[in-house]
Amino acid sequence: MGVPAVLRQSWACKWMMATLAIAALGTAGTAATQVIRSSDKKIDPSAAYMQPVPGLTHSQLQKFKAGEKQFKAPWVVFPSLGGEWGLGPTFLASSCVACHSQAGRGRTMDAPGAIVFQQLLRLSIPGVSEHGGPRPHPNYGDQIQVFGINVGLKENLKPGEAELYVDWKTELVALPDGEKVELRKPAIRLEKLNFGPLDDTVMTSLRNTQVVFGMGYLEAVSEEDILALAKMQQSQGLNGRPNYVRDDINNRIALGRFGWKANQPSVKQQIVAAFHGDMGVTSSLYIEENCPPVQTDCRAVPPGNRPELLDYAWDELNFWSVALDAPAPRNQDAQNVQRGAKLFEQARCAQCHVPELRTSDYPFLPVIAKRSFRAYTDLLLHDMGEGLADGRPDFKAGPSDWRTAPLWGIGLSQQVNGSTNLLHDGRARNVLEAILWHGGEAKASRDSFAGLTKAEREDLIAFVHSL
Repeated sequence: MGVPAVLRQSWACKWMMATLAIAALGTAGTAATQVIRSSDKKIDPSAAYMQPVPGLTHSQLQKFKAGEKQFKAPWVVFPSLGGEWGLGPTFLASSCVACHSQAGRGRTMDAPGAIVFQQLLRLSIPGVSEHGGPRPHPNYGDQIQVFGINVGLKENLKPGEAELYVDWKTELVALPDGEKVELRKPAIRLEKLNFGPLDDTVMTSLRNTQVVFGMGYLEAVSEEDILALAKMQQSQGLNGRPNYVRDDINNRIALGRFGWKANQPSVKQQIVAAFHGDMGVTSSLYIEENCPPVQTDCRAVPPGNRPELLDYAWDELNFWSVALDAPAPRNQDAQNVQRGAKLFEQARCAQCHVPELRTSDYPFLPVIAKRSFRAYTDLLLHDMGEGLADGRPDFKAGPSDWRTAPLWGIGLSQQVNGSTNLLHDGRARNVLEAILWHGGEAKASRDSFAGLTKAEREDLIAFVHSL
């Protein structure tokens, strides 16, 4: 039915729609490489992150498919045709898959002058919110929305809150054997701030889109097991700590598991927080439109529904997210992978990237209960040093604290959607760069890796790609 006329027809939106079309087709150039699962079923390489956990019943598979449909569904402005009503009034994307292409991570905007949309810019001001989290900016909320709808409220309406650009700053790092590696870090540039300037007290943090597979396994690990990991690490000289965050669904403080700083307690809450923050879509949990008081035009836009994301759709998407399997490890018998596994252990990477966790009772999806899985995370916060610090606290997470990122499936990222970007802001373009950015509690492991021979470093990276 075409693109809704109410969407802003800038080059940025056209670029976004082109990206979606490419993602839907999969990644060109990898068609000859088929991912083989335990069932020996061949799947499209770009669908490696989109498979259900084994053992779902027929009715569960039907619900899984319904949830995938919700994940891919376009959102439009009431009363436009061609999608679900409720997009905006300000937003970053018009569907979940627009940023989580094929359930994978985001790709950074490296071309000069390209507006960022698969990453987002968190905002907060000094102090804490009512429940101990970051304090949103009074004019812009907790993140910058780069797009907006234009419904003719004013002839010269400026839809988005601001334009976000990233200028990459590079430096060469010399390793002990003489190899030089170019590292980069982002310099944020905001232009056309439509609701006033940001002063020097405003804290910002660029965040790259994360993968969404395997979250049911991570949710099913007991809090007791996570706290036991923290206690064990303290005996080893590390300081892994849980984040405790606001659980809006159950009106309490709970252990955080999801997000770069483990600031979300559950998959279900993560979903509607993203709908509200990234697409401007309300739910029964977050029923008010995402419009700070100063944004009067935003507040005047009629909603698509109340709520816009209906509870049944929320439930289907939650089930799909929880039942989304992680891809199986690959090439485990290869000699370089086996050598890399030993080096991974010797460098003490496995102290935080814990190879194996176990789920507890999980009534929501019993098929994954009481099972071991290999995600290579501890779900804990660690101080990663000044080099990776964003200076922005988030509940119990400090300015340089980050949740240990799971490593499973990392070697398939490029074939899924073309992205190899790693770390919270996507600065690392590959595993080598990601490791070399490690500092703080991980500095000893980083230095151990840097001190290996080039062949040994390549073996360790081959192991990480195999997970």
